[in-house]
Amino acid sequence: MAIPAAELAAKFGDFRALQSKLDEMPAEQRQQIGDVAFTEDSIVITTPQVGAITLRAVERTPEKIVMQAEGSPVPMTISVAITPLADNESEVVGKMEVEIPAMLRPLVGPTLQKVVDQFGGMFASLA
Repeated sequence: MAIPAAELAAKFGDFRALQSKLDEMPAEQRQQIGDVAFTEDSIVITTPQVGAITLRAVERTPEKIVMQAEGSPVPMTISVAITPLADNESEVVGKMEVEIPAMLRPLVGPTLQKVVDQFGGMFASLA
């Protein structure tokens, strides 16, 4: 991304600041992101399949944001690492850790990967 790491981390210091970016998106792009709401410390994603899942920030540093899921059918943590590449460029890498029972992995895994990809795309487009 063509944004300094410190500036990018500051944007995610209060998730409510992301709402205006979301509101400015074209309808088609907004529809791809889905039903998302922001509070100071959380992102609430509502889906027809699961209902509302709250991702609450439990750690915020200039290098990393860690969120834990509340209301998720399985324990889940999402980490977003922010790495400076140059003065005006950073890399953002998302990682999701989910505790899925072995017998459900083939059924749930592909859907969760889609969620991770959408979440990463949302963060990138809102930054």
